[in-house]
Amino acid sequence: MNGNNPYAGAPGVVDAGRPEDAELSDAQVRRLRTAVAGIVSRTETYLPEGYAVGSELSFGANGPQATVAVRPPAGHPVSAGFTPDEEDLESGLSDEDRDEVARGLAASAALQVMNTVGDGLTPTAR
Repeated sequence: MNGNNPYAGAPGVVDAGRPEDAELSDAQVRRLRTAVAGIVSRTETYLPEGYAVGSELSFGANGPQATVAVRPPAGHPVSAGFTPDEEDLESGLSDEDRDEVARGLAASAALQVMNTVGDGLTPTAR
């Protein structure tokens, strides 16, 4: 039966399918949480009331994973997820990266509302 699963092999000999444990310092986790919270607050500044913005920080097989999601008042929710590399964990995410993610999420959420409501909207700008 050992050949039927991704963990086949004698224990300690073959580590197929087992991720490397990535240990983060308390300071790295704090910086990552602060960066994700910054993306959430920046996204909220681009959107009017009625949009719910939230985040999640988890630790998966590839290390820490951050997700920021927006639930528009109409349409499907949109999200952006990323796995920061070692350099991002040490130096933090740049302001440009945070703004880019926030603007992209806000635009996608607004587009979801427009697609759901239909063509009856009059554009405010071109």
